[in-house]
This record gives sequence, C-alpha cells and structure tokens, in this order.
Amino acid sequence: MNRWSEYRFKNNKVAKNRVIVPPMASQTASKEGFVTEATIEHYNKLSQSNAGIVFVEYSYIHKSGKGEPNQLGINKKSQSPGLKKIADVIKSNGALAGIQLVHVGGKSSTALTGGRLIAPSSLPTPVKGRVLEVPKPATKKVIADLVQWYLNSTRIAVEAGFDIVELHAAHGYGLNQWLSPVTNQRRDEFGGGINGRLLILKTIIKKIKSEFSDLILSVRLPGQDYFENGLNLDEMSFAVKELERIGVDIIDVSSGIGGWRRPRSTKGQGYLVADASLLKSKVKIPVIGVGGIEE
Repeated sequence: MNRWSEYRFKNNKVAKNRVIVPPMASQTASKEGFVTEATIEHYNKLSQSNAGIVFVEYSYIHKSGKGEPNQLGINKKSQSPGLKKIADVIKSNGALAGIQLVHVGGKSSTALTGGRLIAPSSLPTPVKGRVLEVPKPATKKVIADLVQWYLNSTRIAVEAGFDIVELHAAHGYGLNQWLSPVTNQRRDEFGGGINGRLLILKTIIKKIKSEFSDLILSVRLPGQDYFENGLNLDEMSFAVKELERIGVDIIDVSSGIGGWRRPRSTKGQGYLVADASLLKSKVKIPVIGVGGIEE
C-alpha cells in the first residue's frame, strides 16, 4: 500500500489517495466566526494540492469554546451556507472535505469567550510563556451542554456537505483537558483513570453516531502529552481501542498538553509519526501521522 493508493470508507466514500491536509488555523473568519471570501480562497488553494482529504481548521462549537478572535465558528445554523461553500470548493477539486470541531476549554480567556471558561477541573491549562486564567470546573449540566453542542455542530457540518467530521481532542484544547491527568483531577465518573477521563469523549461520539451512523468520524488525539505526568502511550493505546470499538473511523495522532510545538528531543519531518505508528498497531481503522511533513 502506498500513499497514492485510494481508500474506501465503509460508507463507500473514497479518498483518492492517502495524503491529508490537516486542520490548520487560517484566522480568515469574521469576528463572529462566519466564513469570508478569504476563507473560501484559502481552502480552494489547499484543495488544489491533489490531497485525498482536506480538513478545515478547528471551528468552535460554542462561544465559550472560542480560542482566537478570527476563529471559524460552527455554532449557528446561519453559518451553514458559508461552510457549504468551503465544502463545495474542496470537493470540486477532488478531495473529501473534513471539518474539525473544537471547544478549547480552559485554553482561552474570559474576554474572548464572553465571561465563561469551562474545563474539567479548576486548573489552568499549561502553555509555554503564559499563565492562563483558572477555569470553573464543569457541572453535570455543563457536561450535558458540551455533548449537545458537539452534536449540534455535527448537524451543521452534515447539512453543509462535509464528508468527515473530526473531534479535536489534542493540542491542550478542551477534550484533551478531559483526557489528561494534568488538567482533569475530578473524583466523579468523568475523572480518575483513563477510562473515566475518556468518558466525555465517548459520550459525545456515541451521541453523534446514534444520529449519524453513516458519517465518517475522526478524532484527533495526542499520542502522548509531551508534558510531565501527562498522558502516555499506554493510556492512549487503551483509548484508541475503545474509540474503534464504539465506531470511530479515523484516528488522527498529534501532540497533547505540551501543544503542537515540536518536542525538544525530536528532529526532522514527521516527528510525531512514531506515536501514530505505535497506535496504528493497536487498531484496524486508518491512522493519520503528522509533524512538520513538507515532502
């Protein structure tokens, strides 16, 4: 099997090859999160690359989960026409169109989110060179809201014509905060060991799959946190097997609480592919490897 061979998913949608354009923030949306002409042109150019799948950047599912001023939103039905234009242009250039959904959790500011900062525990998310605000721990009502926000955004993505929906649970953002022992120190069923810390992600996936059983669902996960006492490959080996069991179609392996930046010990292109390769050995579904790949 080589990178140029096609891949047929179980719903019979076909990626013409195994080269992927991963989700990368363009900061071309309006302040309200709507698609602009610059956003459409950006994805027109990316999808002319001959890649088999093009993922649209991380798009917030609720204002409380917004991470940047000009971040793309997927939290209102009125955003659907603009998002459809992106999906259409990607598909017109021969690629499957994917979109990544995110709630950044504690990795934001109350000034940006309208006063809310939601996370599993009252612990600031570690980031290099800054000290973030202390978030409020999510109540059971807020957890139920998060699940519903992800489902609502999936509905918008499907309506807009996207072939693939990806849940962002890496790079220290919201779902990564739930997965990681660094930021999740809850004592209820959503905390504790990896099975408890995985519960909110599994709940979201089951909710989406119950309504959209035919949808190609991807999850971007850290192979490890690259942070002291964070997620490790043993825990993530358990996690990917659980996600495959409940119906996830693609695992997209990146970095964790340490952020997207290259670990100091690594050099060269594909610096996270080793983690992806190890996790691929645990599952039968396709696994995406990333990390500064330019050739």
